[in-house]
Amino acid sequence: MPAEDILEPDLPIIDPHHHLWDLRPLLAVFPQPYHPFIAALVDAAYYTFDQLHADTHTGHNVIGTVFMECGAFYDAARDDATKSVGEVEFVNGVAAQGASGIYGNYRPCASIVGHADLRLGAAAGDVLDALMAASSRFVGIRHAGAWDSDPETLGPPFHHPEELYRDSAFREGFAELGKRGLTFDAWVLEPQLGDVIDLARTFPDQTIVLDHCGTPLNIGRWKGTLGDHFGRWRDNIRALAECPNVSVKLGGLAMAFCMMPEKGPAAGIGSETLAEMWRPYIETCIEAFGPARAMFESNYPVDRWGASYPVLWNAFKRITAGASDMEKRQLYAGTAAKVYRLEHLLDAG
Repeated sequence: MPAEDILEPDLPIIDPHHHLWDLRPLLAVFPQPYHPFIAALVDAAYYTFDQLHADTHTGHNVIGTVFMECGAFYDAARDDATKSVGEVEFVNGVAAQGASGIYGNYRPCASIVGHADLRLGAAAGDVLDALMAASSRFVGIRHAGAWDSDPETLGPPFHHPEELYRDSAFREGFAELGKRGLTFDAWVLEPQLGDVIDLARTFPDQTIVLDHCGTPLNIGRWKGTLGDHFGRWRDNIRALAECPNVSVKLGGLAMAFCMMPEKGPAAGIGSETLAEMWRPYIETCIEAFGPARAMFESNYPVDRWGASYPVLWNAFKRITAGASDMEKRQLYAGTAAKVYRLEHLLDAG
């Protein structure tokens, strides 16, 4: 399929959700045949600064990015509670590369979302302090809670405890975020959205970001049921949007968990087809949260399965073709800048 022309190439973008990692040593220990999610990552097993730089310089005006924790480059010399500091230290070095100015005004990893195990309760505060000390770019954490009764839905690496966000020890640790003005990214599967709603209502002053449109499921026992559960998903998205402390990330739909599309980019799927596939979910989220609490994300390199980086953003831009200039500024950069403390990137632009 020929390369697509870049739509709205001057529109500033802050990509608020991507990873950096080296999964090659881990692939050897994952059971084969690979879970579909792992299989989709084989070609993206190594993704660091050079790969990110290449993707973000394919025609769209990406002015900055936010790194999202992914368990990469933990410090083996630290104890279990604080070894995640190594990930922030690594990413801070990548951010320093971008801040050097060698690559122009582009600022990769300008904010960093790390990880702390909130099940430590109040002791999680010490881990948060260590993360804050590791980088001034550290702004918050993600503690994923994705769970399904069928372990094959997620596969071995991503199976978290059931009802994690309702656990009392977790919530004791969660309270430590607010004391430090830190953000929280929530990754759950669609049937778990009620857990995020309850968490947001219990902590109304805590900034929470829902990842990946709430991860609609189209894998394993959920295969072929997207339409059956769309209404439940929509109702929960609307309920969550009633919590003013919550924002939503628009993306992640190309993950193997969602399977939109079921075949990867080698099948030659263009941005027009992807836009129509994703439109019901993205438009529902924007309608519920409004542009001021919604932000487009690449979820790269995970969503490479569904689209190349330029095609992915073209698909988003097709969905928002009728939006006003102000709405586009919020959806593509403004909301991310507000949530992740990157207003200075907009000022510089």
